[in-house]
Amino acid sequence: MKFETVILIIIWILMAVVLWRLVPRHKIIDAHISFLFMQVITWFFGTLVVENRLIKYPVRFLDYAYKASFSFEYYLYPSISALFNLYFPKKHSWMSKFFYIVSYPTVITVIEVLLEKYTNLITYIHWTWYWSWITLLVTLLISYRYYIWFLKKIKRDNI
Repeated sequence: MKFETVILIIIWILMAVVLWRLVPRHKIIDAHISFLFMQVITWFFGTLVVENRLIKYPVRFLDYAYKASFSFEYYLYPSISALFNLYFPKKHSWMSKFFYIVSYPTVITVIEVLLEKYTNLITYIHWTWYWSWITLLVTLLISYRYYIWFLKKIKRDNI
């Protein structure tokens, strides 16, 4: 088994444990809303980036069916987005919110750059780390706005 495949398996298992531990029972539907919405976004952007030969994923699951990283686009990043939305510091200061918002894309981008440099999981072709950071930031904010809108709509419609 390839080193990269082991990393992918570990990521799947680790994220399942993280979700199981960090998503409260009463917030499971909220997590699903965030998760599914981010899958729509990542399907679009992931396909766009790969089809335009900006990024390549040499080692990936379902390589015969999908050129982008199924693990990242359909599982890992939607899971991270769900956690981002569930734990967003709504009642904190703007400074706390700012650091919360920039910490997620920063940590993900640092990990992505390390994976790009030391593994065969991702290869930047016509891409750089700051494009990853920007797209992660924008998609997380879009997901959060959708999440807030959806929850307000549900509450309004149930009254």
